[in-house]
Amino acid sequence: MRATRRVTLAAIAAFAVAPPFARAATTPEDDALVAKAVAYLDALSSVKGPFQQTDPHGGVANGEFYLARPGRARFQYQPPSGLLITSDGKTVIMSDSKRKTFQRFPLRSTPLALFLADRIHLDRGVRVTRVDRSANGFSLTAEGAHGVKQGQITLYFNEEPIRLIGWAVTDPQGRSTRVSLGPLTPMGTPGAELFTQTPSG
Repeated sequence: MRATRRVTLAAIAAFAVAPPFARAATTPEDDALVAKAVAYLDALSSVKGPFQQTDPHGGVANGEFYLARPGRARFQYQPPSGLLITSDGKTVIMSDSKRKTFQRFPLRSTPLALFLADRIHLDRGVRVTRVDRSANGFSLTAEGAHGVKQGQITLYFNEEPIRLIGWAVTDPQGRSTRVSLGPLTPMGTPGAELFTQTPSG
């Protein structure tokens, strides 16, 4: 579980959202998929669903994902993991109840900032470098203004109907952590306590 914790931390910290940078050259078809993805992400409000995280070594952890845009998210890992990751709109907190750790990161310096923003901008702070198509959907790969030195994030979508099905964060050393999302279902207005943590003990 120590390896899982390390790669989770790398996945949260590796992709810093940097100052504005122009979008890489794309085709009109690529631009249409980017616009479709942005419109879908902008329309997400309060949803929840299961997730599965796979680390670079093949370790797997499962849990429940909660999203309340703008700014708020919760990754609640199932035992035997003791991990809990929350974002309250300004700060991302990663705690591990088993290891008694509690760490804070500015939301703006994490991959979560990309799709927790009030308005999704894939051409501000990041640039879309690849648009790939598959039999059932497509993916968008983006990186920070300083390129591979910051790592990159790839968002995966089903297309008909469009749905975010996961993402992968690759750190500057080329190690990739993949998160796969199950079906996202709407939830009522969540309480602020769902997205906050305080140190225990």
